[in-house]
Amino acid sequence: MPPSTLLSPSELSYLHTSLSLDPPIRPDARSPTTFRPLVAETDLLPTTNGSARLCFADGSEAIVGVKAEVERTVGASNTSTKVRSHDDEDTKMHSAEEEMGEERRRQARGKGQDSWIEVTIDMPGFGRDDDGVVVFLAQMLQEGLVADGGLRDRLWIGWGWHWRIYVDILLLTAPNSYPLPLLSLTTHLALLATKLPAPISRIDEDPLFNDDWDAAEPLYPSSGSEQTSKPPFTLLVISVGDNIYFDPSREELAVADAVCAVTVGTIDATVSPGERREGTPKLRLLSLRTIDPPARLAAAASTTEGEDDQGAWRPARGGMKRAIVGKMVKIVLEVGGVGEEVMTGLEGFYDG
Repeated sequence: MPPSTLLSPSELSYLHTSLSLDPPIRPDARSPTTFRPLVAETDLLPTTNGSARLCFADGSEAIVGVKAEVERTVGASNTSTKVRSHDDEDTKMHSAEEEMGEERRRQARGKGQDSWIEVTIDMPGFGRDDDGVVVFLAQMLQEGLVADGGLRDRLWIGWGWHWRIYVDILLLTAPNSYPLPLLSLTTHLALLATKLPAPISRIDEDPLFNDDWDAAEPLYPSSGSEQTSKPPFTLLVISVGDNIYFDPSREELAVADAVCAVTVGTIDATVSPGERREGTPKLRLLSLRTIDPPARLAAAASTTEGEDDQGAWRPARGGMKRAIVGKMVKIVLEVGGVGEEVMTGLEGFYDG
């Protein structure tokens, strides 16, 4: 969790009360679903396959680089001999290449492996890579990437080969708030900007690729293409009373009754638009994790015997209500909801 605030118990109580009102009052006057301003850019690291930098209004900043390398798939059989024999089979090879281009997405379904995706995080103030906070954040980010399923399947090249990607995340500043959404949104942009060398031939025993970077293929093609999937991302959502807030500040986290990390991804792109009913959500829930809010990690304010404890901040105890969890998920996934707004907003930072 981020550093604790310097608010007194009375100030925390006042903030909790204002966030519990109907309509609620946030310290910075935002609506419950409004995010703080941010600045982002992509393709800033020339030696990577994809990169992005994102900075929140509170000064928190992160940079993500994505590197890819070709590996042989362990246990995979090379079936290229079925279409490659002598020179008189060149026509068959060319035909097979075209058919693979058309059906590669279908063939790749279910062939990807979680181990093809590796996430590492470097955070200032945490000298060891095996620190509990660093490991937990990396695990949560990797959990969303592998739960999507589509990313690992995209790494399948065919004929016994695959791409392995390394997602290296660097938090440039000390976290002023819980850094998970910052790291996740930056990773989303970096993957959106990631490009892989265009294959010349997947039929050969060793796959051949075009060394012209201008001909590289995006890992996630733009919305103008048939493929409209996007990388998954994680949002931090808190509840105070019966109210739900997105992109909470450090002060709001301090009085949160519950904190959830909601990871969403796009609906399976293999489903054609004609097969989807109009008005159905474009996003699906990949994972949902509860996180202990700072209030539960700190001792409650104590009062002397006989003293009126009115105005003293006492953190809530117990779990989340199912109705609150359902409301959070609905606001994120519904058509025109927060999830779609975030995805559309991030696309604006990437021109394809």
